Amino acid sequence: MMTETEFLRYSDQLFAHIEDQLDQCGADFDCEHNGNVLTIEADDGTQIIVNRHTPNQELWIAAKSGGYHFALREGQWCSTRDGSGFFAVLNDVLGAAAGQAVEIAAL
Repeated sequence: MMTETEFLRYSDQLFAHIEDQLDQCGADFDCEHNGNVLTIEADDGTQIIVNRHTPNQELWIAAKSGGYHFALREGQWCSTRDGSGFFAVLNDVLGAAAGQAVEIAAL
């Protein structure tokens, strides 16, 4: 388990990484980072919300397809529901919003 400071530092780096990767991927997304929340908006207005839940040290994704919670397990951010990886889910929801494949590399 990370300390709270480590979790906050990691999640800030994660948000910046996602923004950088989206700038490079060619899909049309606007990003806004405000506190614990990174809002990603597709060209058609669809929003994907990535946020951190500090008390549980979880990363959350909210998208049209649903809400996903991820916890750090053996060095990987895995869904608390089905074990899928954070970046696999993020790429799926971004691709659905963009109407094309989106590939955000793992941090």
